[in-house]
Formats: sequence, structure tokens, C-alpha cells
Amino acid sequence: MGHTYTATLFHVVFSTKERVPAIAEPAELWAYLAGVARNLNYESLAIGGTQNHIHVLCRLPADVPISEAVQKLKSNSSRWLRENDRWPGWQEGYGAFSVSPSNVETVRRYIQNQPEHHKRRSFEDEFVALLAKSGVAFNRAEIFA
Repeated sequence: MGHTYTATLFHVVFSTKERVPAIAEPAELWAYLAGVARNLNYESLAIGGTQNHIHVLCRLPADVPISEAVQKLKSNSSRWLRENDRWPGWQEGYGAFSVSPSNVETVRRYIQNQPEHHKRRSFEDEFVALLAKSGVAFNRAEIFA
């Protein structure tokens, strides 16, 4: 076979340091992150969140590990946020969950409805639920330390 074919789809979640509501204009950040992703040859399928966290649904090239992709998204957005606002930074770490191509629309809707979703559930509860649903082993006391 002469070519490489992959479907590396990830739902990535990361929060502001100590989950403070430091993202003054979330929609502007989403647009900026979409541009960063495009420049890095990542296909962003949905970006959303609230004033204290971000969700990104993206397709990565075969040669890009998820840790590198998240590091680049966080560092580029931090630089932009520092230039445009007072910025405490991103929390260390992130969540990355593989997504089946058949579930892209469901995840996209989930990401696009974040403000409504968080009227009923905190970011912390949401993140723990994502970990549990994905079968990720965790100690709740250590997640937000």
C-alpha cells in the first residue's frame, strides 16, 4: 500500500488554571484556535466551551501525537490571550478522548451546546463524567490538584 490512511479524531478538553472564568470572549478564542489548528494542518470539526474551559473536536494528521497537538493549541492560545487580556494560563494537563467517525455529529452538538449544558452541570462534574464514560482510570482527588 503506497499511502497512509487514518481517522484520528479526538475530543480534547482543557481548562483555565484553577478553572477561573478568565476567557472574556470565548467565541473569539474559538475562532483563534480554529486558525491555529488550520495553520498546523489539524482539521477542527468543532470548538466550544465557556469562560473556564475549551472543547476541541479535531482530526489530526497521522504523524502528529495528541500530546504535541494539545501542547501547540495551548501554547499558541496562551500567547494570544496574554496579548489581549490578563491571562492566568491553562491548567496543566488535558483530557483527550478518541471519537468514532460515526459519533462526530453527536460530539459536535455536545461541544456547540456548552453554555446551555453548564447551566446544569459544573465543568468538574462534566470532566469526571467524560473520564468515566471513556473508561479512563482516575482518582477524583488528583484530577484538579
